[in-house]
Amino acid sequence: MGFDVNSREFWNESALEKEFRRVFDICHGCRRCYNLCPSFSDLFNRIDEERVDGDVDKLDKEDFKQVTDLCYQCKLCYNHCPYTPPHRWDIDFPRLMLRSKAVRGRFQGISLQDKILGRTDLIGRIGSTFAPVVNWVNRNKILRRLIEKFLGIAAERNLPPYRRDTFVAWFDHRPVRLRQPGVGTKGKIALFYTCPVNYNYPEVGRASVEVLEKNGVAVSCPEQKCCGMPYLDGGDIDSALQNARFNVNSLYQAVRDGYIILSPGPTCAYMLKQEYPFLLGTPEAKEVAQNTYDICEYLMKLKEQGKLNTRFTQTVGKIAYHLSCHLKAQNIGFKSRDLMKLIPGTTVELLDHCSAVDGTWGLKKEYFKLSLKVANPLLKGIQQLQPDAVVTDCPLAGLQIQYGTGIKPLHPIEVLKKAYGI
Repeated sequence: MGFDVNSREFWNESALEKEFRRVFDICHGCRRCYNLCPSFSDLFNRIDEERVDGDVDKLDKEDFKQVTDLCYQCKLCYNHCPYTPPHRWDIDFPRLMLRSKAVRGRFQGISLQDKILGRTDLIGRIGSTFAPVVNWVNRNKILRRLIEKFLGIAAERNLPPYRRDTFVAWFDHRPVRLRQPGVGTKGKIALFYTCPVNYNYPEVGRASVEVLEKNGVAVSCPEQKCCGMPYLDGGDIDSALQNARFNVNSLYQAVRDGYIILSPGPTCAYMLKQEYPFLLGTPEAKEVAQNTYDICEYLMKLKEQGKLNTRFTQTVGKIAYHLSCHLKAQNIGFKSRDLMKLIPGTTVELLDHCSAVDGTWGLKKEYFKLSLKVANPLLKGIQQLQPDAVVTDCPLAGLQIQYGTGIKPLHPIEVLKKAYGI
């Protein structure tokens, strides 16, 4: 299909419809992704309807729209598909869905709901500045019903808490004397800390810095904006490109200065690794991608080099570990699981089920109940295990887990911090 947003064909609605029919016809003949997600279930049900009777050419624009809207960009179908590039059929279903949303946004406009949900930096700054009030509003059932009515954010969906003590504020004002001995002897990294870490879960950012320093790694935080995935979710590709260019300019300079880029967020790491080179197509974007690692991926790299500090002083017990979709999409294996298994007296049970929040999709009222249905195997798995701790790399998956089980998950890096006794 190609993903050149600067090409005339990318934005051509007739070309897009032709590509829909080409891809859907191949998917119809394969059906390997049947029941993988609501989008594929809906697609195959539509193809099997009497009015279509297996003829993809009988699908109309409303069919394309519904299949697109049910895609929450988990990326699992890409790894599942036998026809992805460089196969001659060149199937990239997730990017076809992103293209569909982008074309719709360009010609039909972007909804207020998607405009609001896409602006995570602005919402984060407001939420952190007025954290007590915003958190109270988010817990108030009456006000949440009003928010649902006007913005379409499900009233029942638990939302992340905002914190006045942001990660950036902590990092910028942290006294040098608090840094651990030996910092910088084993490398230096630029932390792409993510919006959820900065505004909602600064403890994950603090743990990232402290664990890296425990391993002799110096940490810097280059200037950065939201990775842009929430913009892509809503079809606002221009804003996504703007953020991507800003981040690449900043991170490329860090790479030139000898830094490796790490992120504790699977979605953000995926964006830097996979989407930025496609969106921008520049040598700088490709170099940033080649030097970006998930934080646990990097720590396991230190382990392979014999540089990881394995002097753990505390056990964690039985861990139920949720493998997030955007980690699987990076094809890096189970680095977080393997890292936690190094802790003596700790067992890790892997739960390979989608949480179905993915970006902004699971926040929307029209998909909230469906997201819970998709996440049900994950939630049941956690309840059956009765673990001492629940762990996930993904903050949005954490929301779903907390909603369904009442347990607030930890990030793997927090588990490491506890094991080190920091």
